[in-house]
Amino acid sequence: MNKRISGLGAQLKEKLIQQSLERRLRSAGQTTQPPQAPRAGAKAQQVPEQFRRFDQHPGYQQLRIISEGGTRLGIANPFFKLHEGRAGAHTTIAGKDLLNFANYNYLGFSGDPRVNAAAVAAIERYGTSVSASRVVSGERPIHRELERSLAALYGTDDAVVMVSGHAANVTTIGHLFGPRDLIVHDELVHNSILQGIKLSGAKRLPFAHNDWAALDSLLERQRNDFERVLIVVKGIYSMDGDYPDLPRFVEIRNRHQCFLMVDEAHSLGVMGKRGYGIREHFGLQGSDVDIWMGTLSKTLAGCGGYIAGEHALIEHLKFLAPGFLYSVGMAPPLAAASLAALECLHAEPARVEKLQHNGQLLLESLQRKGIDTGHSTGLAVVPAIVGSSVKATRLSASLLEQGINVQPILYPAVPEKAARLRFFVSCEHSPAELQHAARCTAETLADL
Repeated sequence: MNKRISGLGAQLKEKLIQQSLERRLRSAGQTTQPPQAPRAGAKAQQVPEQFRRFDQHPGYQQLRIISEGGTRLGIANPFFKLHEGRAGAHTTIAGKDLLNFANYNYLGFSGDPRVNAAAVAAIERYGTSVSASRVVSGERPIHRELERSLAALYGTDDAVVMVSGHAANVTTIGHLFGPRDLIVHDELVHNSILQGIKLSGAKRLPFAHNDWAALDSLLERQRNDFERVLIVVKGIYSMDGDYPDLPRFVEIRNRHQCFLMVDEAHSLGVMGKRGYGIREHFGLQGSDVDIWMGTLSKTLAGCGGYIAGEHALIEHLKFLAPGFLYSVGMAPPLAAASLAALECLHAEPARVEKLQHNGQLLLESLQRKGIDTGHSTGLAVVPAIVGSSVKATRLSASLLEQGINVQPILYPAVPEKAARLRFFVSCEHSPAELQHAARCTAETLADL
């Protein structure tokens, strides 16, 4: 009985500390009214410190509150772990070999000898950098080869690759749309989409997650008040591991005469019999979606982003989108690595089948242990929702001690009640490793 009372007391203490941290975070996030400009001829006012010191910036203050709260709760920082070699189904941290669920190397192509060899050959031919914007003098054959291959994959006219997936979304949306336009998006889209919308100046309206009926109703009311309208959804949602009923969104796009954009960052290599993404999964045409976006840093083992679509879209972006026009061209070894990985994807559909089987196995194993996996479909991303940032962080730390690396996702990245561990599955995980991870997660969670 005394042990139980002691445990309850510790939980109450944690709860009080956590509530205090949440109040402090909300307070730090509130903006202070800026000082009024002095009248002409009046003596200049002293500018408050919070407007001229980075350590007084609200964002940094929030970071300090989170760090101090972790210290008070005896929780180590779970972020910026140093991986000492190739990270795939296994990784090495602090000299210890770990079972790894904390990266996007879904098909194991990052570190594959064929991909490595392609990158080395590109360095030997082109060097490590193109040293210029592609428009000026940074164009290389490897860029066009990769873009043609991506266009063929999507059944579109053309494609363009950029040095960052985040920047690809920001510059594409930010450049193509403006203040007289409307952008409607799933409430769980990536930050890069939200930043692109902000840059564009377009009206932004979110709709409930995967709720095509809510989108349809919204457009019935709003479509005719704007010029261009863009609908944005993702292929796989990286926090939850679910996906939209894309044919429904295509129907809505056609009926309301809108543009449709799909962010395939996590669905290429994961969905479809051959891993060709959500288009293959639903049997759609490339032209059913206006803007196909994806990243090169996950299945395709490089770094950067791409846009695929009709000739007019791609030519427009290449000549006028600031994030492409004023940026250095993609480094040759990265373009070569992604092209080689794409060739491997075509040649080895068995990796996709194994990945899909592994995702289902982990999902079902966690569910059998009573773990809340939310709306995950088991396609590479499987959350274990524990409902507390403190509990998620402690669970992650304990699993690390047991040789399992899986990252916690904490408030304010997700609502506090949705705090979780997020498992990224690889085709290289064995069934025994997946079942071991599920068992350790359930047993450790029960002891917290």
